[in-house]
Amino acid sequence: MWIADQWKDYQVLDTSKGEKLERWGDYLLVRPDPQVIWDTPKKNPGWKKMNGHYHRSKKGGGEWEFFNLPEQWTIQYKDLTFNLKPFSFKHTGLFPEQATNWDWFGDKIRKAGRPIKVLNLFAYTGGATLAAAAAGASVTHVDASKGMVTWAKENAVSSGLKDAPIRWIVDDCVKFVEREIRRGNHYDAIIMDPPSYGRGPKGEIWKIEEAIHPLIKLCAKLLSDDPLFFLVNSYTTGLAPAVLTYMIATELKPFNGHVDSQEIGLPVRDTGLVLPCGASGRWER
Repeated sequence: MWIADQWKDYQVLDTSKGEKLERWGDYLLVRPDPQVIWDTPKKNPGWKKMNGHYHRSKKGGGEWEFFNLPEQWTIQYKDLTFNLKPFSFKHTGLFPEQATNWDWFGDKIRKAGRPIKVLNLFAYTGGATLAAAAAGASVTHVDASKGMVTWAKENAVSSGLKDAPIRWIVDDCVKFVEREIRRGNHYDAIIMDPPSYGRGPKGEIWKIEEAIHPLIKLCAKLLSDDPLFFLVNSYTTGLAPAVLTYMIATELKPFNGHVDSQEIGLPVRDTGLVLPCGASGRWER
């Protein structure tokens, strides 16, 4: 398992009964987590001193309950600064477990010794985009949500990367890739973090089980003659690490690289255990 254990401003403090207690900077949040199927005693005092609690509804969705929580605040990861704000469906605008991937590809970009062009698909609020840009890459950031791209730009400004070579694109990711292929554009590295289910700006339906392999196949056509890495993230339970490895290895076989896929996770302070948070597949030479 790849563990995001370099955070100072973020911690999972405890987990129990379908929920996790987290510290985001100076604030404590309780959010649901489908992986937490154990029923251990909630001994941490933070469970009773939370600043925000997302209550899941049995009918789907849910709502936030706030206790002295600002509308927006920031946390840092190394040299990056992220603006946080609780919004629909339990999220804060950041997936801290992805820091293990930021460190991995950031190191590869710094050591490449050449200009690196990165394509970040389903790029959300820009965690991977900023990590790649901070390492010296030029990045094309693509997300179907205009609001998420605006948020990512705010994170770039907060991180001192306002003038970094980042192209901000609001578009359906599959349609953008198809156009880039027709244009003859290429990238040295591709990152994708597709949702399990989603809709594009014109109502296009995305189901990861049906769409992920065709997208990987398309993206392989965008790789340069000397690609640096290819990263696929999945939060879908059915896509085990071995499945990611199989798809990536099949489509990137001509490039003679190596694929490794693992669960990614976050350390839990009170127990010393690791909370699983999805899986990542990494291709590199």
